[in-house]
Amino acid sequence: MLSQWVGVGAVLGFLTVALGAFGAHGLRGRIPEERMAVYQTAVQYQMMHALALGWVGVLASSDPRLVWSWAGWLFVVGMVLFSGSLYALALTGRRRLGVVTPFGGVAFLAGWAAVAWGIWHR
Repeated sequence: MLSQWVGVGAVLGFLTVALGAFGAHGLRGRIPEERMAVYQTAVQYQMMHALALGWVGVLASSDPRLVWSWAGWLFVVGMVLFSGSLYALALTGRRRLGVVTPFGGVAFLAGWAAVAWGIWHR
């Protein structure tokens, strides 16, 4: 399980750096500053949770319980829904896409709750 979540976290971290660079160099001046701030929020949350995913992999390496798999999947779902919807909103300007964002936030919260539960119930 270690290589699974650490590897996925590393790939998502790589993508985050690429998306951040694209935003900084390819989007600046092309989309309104308000939407650029939304894009930057997506990048920040994706990176935080890519790193958290790697940490979940490290925790799972010494503790094979299912809670780490739950935490990992919840972080991945959170990144797709939260960051993904913010990227789409920033790029298209369609505010309706923001309706998905809170579901990603809930997935992030549930992932952190799973991590806390896993640590406290060792």
